[in-house]
Amino acid sequence: MCTSTKAKLISKCLQLATLLEVSIDKPGNVTFNLGFEGTRSEHFLASAVAAADWFEQAARRGIAVLKCEKPPANIAVGSLIQKCVRSIISWQHGGNTLFGTVLLLMPMAAAAGMTPVSFNTCIEPDALRRNLACVLESTTARDAVYLYEAVRLANPGGLNRVSDFDVNDPASKKRILRENVSLLHIFKISANYDSISREWATNFNVTFTEAFPLMAKQLSEKKPLNVAVVNTYLHILSNHPDTLIARKVGAEKALEVSKLATHVLQLGSIETSEGAVAAREFDVYLRQHGNALNPGTTADLTAAALAVCILGGFRP
Repeated sequence: MCTSTKAKLISKCLQLATLLEVSIDKPGNVTFNLGFEGTRSEHFLASAVAAADWFEQAARRGIAVLKCEKPPANIAVGSLIQKCVRSIISWQHGGNTLFGTVLLLMPMAAAAGMTPVSFNTCIEPDALRRNLACVLESTTARDAVYLYEAVRLANPGGLNRVSDFDVNDPASKKRILRENVSLLHIFKISANYDSISREWATNFNVTFTEAFPLMAKQLSEKKPLNVAVVNTYLHILSNHPDTLIARKVGAEKALEVSKLATHVLQLGSIETSEGAVAAREFDVYLRQHGNALNPGTTADLTAAALAVCILGGFRP
């Protein structure tokens, strides 16, 4: 498979993951029927279109690493994230839509480029994860600076001040360069209070050991896509209190939301009439206070699991 064809394949897989994620009615998230003030489904759709070119660029750079044409550090994943965020902002007026998802899928695109494609255009998940570790470990201080610029552009909710390398402190970027602090190290610092950071710090542990296996199993059992995605989403939320909610309204409220997700799962989720009622009630509860209880980070992790499934050959 030539470079162009493979890069486009990877980009299409990741774009499809973002489109499918927003198309499923997951409790508390933006859906085709319900949005938040100023942010609706069309903003997510436009963002997915804007991100596609940058996923392709990341895949091309990964392919160059596979061909020994450049070292992994030259992928410059931080720059790709920053440029992708800038493009997303220019394509829609709904604010921060896919920032967390881009943080997860951009290095995955590069890792997919580094991974051979099988005869049936599939990318094997274990090999993908091995190469993902290489991408993450090869990030540089320059990548970290680009990430800080991307955060400023996206302006994600719930950003509180922290004691070390605060993204709100203009001096942080100079210190990162002076001390040669890699992007991976920055994510390790914030891993205890941010699930996206924790994925980077653990080589996408939740994605590859929990979310993807569950989603893949349910899809292999021929369950409808919406069932597999909602069940995976609720499973993640049940086991991992959403850190976006925690940053906005506190860890106690995030834990309460996780317990409610567990309750919905125990009733059978949307596969039973009782579970479906509980899921609708859960959705109403999460929307009572604007988007303060939006499990946005959980949605990002769900998109990452979808991406691994699609790269592995799943087609809706």
